[in-house]
Amino acid sequence: MEEGPYKYIREGNGKVSRVIRIGTRKSQLARIQTDSVAEKLKELYPEVHLEIVAMSTTGDKILDTALSKIGEKSLFTKELENALERNEVDLVVHSLKDLPTTLPPGFTIGAVLKRENPHDAVVLHPNHAGQTLDSLAQHSVVGTSSLRRAAQLKKRFPHLDFKDIRGNLNTRLKKLDEKQDFAAIILAAAGLKRMGWENRISMILEPEDCMYAVGQGALAVEVRAKDADILEMVSVLHDPDTVLRCIAERAFLRQLEGGCSVPVAVHTQVKDSQLYLTGAVYSLDGSDSLKETMQTSVVAGDKSLDKVDEQVQRVGVTASKIPDDVLDRAEQLGVGLAHLLLSKGAKEILTVARQLNDAR
Repeated sequence: MEEGPYKYIREGNGKVSRVIRIGTRKSQLARIQTDSVAEKLKELYPEVHLEIVAMSTTGDKILDTALSKIGEKSLFTKELENALERNEVDLVVHSLKDLPTTLPPGFTIGAVLKRENPHDAVVLHPNHAGQTLDSLAQHSVVGTSSLRRAAQLKKRFPHLDFKDIRGNLNTRLKKLDEKQDFAAIILAAAGLKRMGWENRISMILEPEDCMYAVGQGALAVEVRAKDADILEMVSVLHDPDTVLRCIAERAFLRQLEGGCSVPVAVHTQVKDSQLYLTGAVYSLDGSDSLKETMQTSVVAGDKSLDKVDEQVQRVGVTASKIPDDVLDRAEQLGVGLAHLLLSKGAKEILTVARQLNDAR
């Protein structure tokens, strides 16, 4: 039975329970990610009924064009957000790296879950088993749909050729295995791990070879900002270290005005009560780049014991259980690092990269 925007069901014992509807993309990986979030919620709230609603997004339908050429910031999220807006679902599970740094009005990220390995992985064609990117023959073709990966790897492995490869994980692995077009492809380690395909990982790329995308490896739960009860419900899923790292990364990207169509990469860690953020921008061929590291303390001050403002969003994230001053410092770290790179000429590098990419 429906009542207002909410849906309820009557149990066998006559008890009425609210149904929470979770929106997701249809791909196998998206379903696995969403199921893992649903399981956590089920453990925490056994009395709630969860329903999963799967849908296709623009990014799932346009498979013949490089992501960076489509120029749409919310390729994998728009349809899901439309369903959220129409009250057809109550929360949506995304890969955080798919979410733009500025969300549409009325939405917020209510939970950022503990990050899986954020690094990129090399998957070699079975014919090249046992090799590394270094040992692949001159002009071997490596597939990646990401300008960020290509720019860094062209610089590090100049003997290789990089070509676009699109499709979900299953499709890309199939293209690699069944044809001879690619010697290897680069994928996010997190996705392979969640799919149970860790045995396909030939090597994990360390930050000195290839830094990762903003938010890579983390799952985000997007909700309507005004749904206080749902926000409260999902907020227990927040992993504090991941939240701080991703707020810093997203603030860095937003300040640079980067997106899918420019090569921007990050590396973060929380160690000894310090949050470290390394950020970089690259030209398309990787020949021109700027990279810097900054850090900030993530120890809460005395002031943070005052009331936390539940409604403050930082780069789209609402994290009411983490002290305000710590969240502020994480956000300022990202902004500060972006300003440092901009003062050294990052805007010029990114502008040229964007123009060249548009012209391709």
